Amino acid sequence: MASPDSDLDDERSVTIRCQDNSSVGVTFCDRFSFDADSVHYAVELRAPGLSARVNEVVAWIWDGDLTTFLEELAADYRGWDGERSWQTNDRDLTVSAVFRSGGYVGLTWTSRPWPHAAGGWGASVTTWLEAGEQMTSLAAEVRNFLTGGQP
Repeated sequence: MASPDSDLDDERSVTIRCQDNSSVGVTFCDRFSFDADSVHYAVELRAPGLSARVNEVVAWIWDGDLTTFLEELAADYRGWDGERSWQTNDRDLTVSAVFRSGGYVGLTWTSRPWPHAAGGWGASVTTWLEAGEQMTSLAAEVRNFLTGGQP
């Protein structure tokens, strides 16, 4: 389940925990912006035996929006066939979604910083959430994080 977290510096973050295994999760944190055209943030993936972090994922205002993708998944709470996916313009963060019976959405979060560099790396984790309220809540929390709380 997604949950906004605050540390002593009052920095915003969003943590998505897998409903099936709470030790599997994704955290969006360390948001900053140089200008009005983009938002930069870190993404941390974790699972038993895995800890990976990409320090600077960039969301451009003209890119397809992650929150729009999540909102569309939440709106289709009755399910869909196949896999849906979204990625950043730089392809350093990809999210794939599948629907399983019982009303659950599997989100596979894949980080591949510097995807064209020699010796690059990649890591993935899958979080399972309820298709309705948990997906709607996740979309709202990610939107709040990416916009810095601005409407």
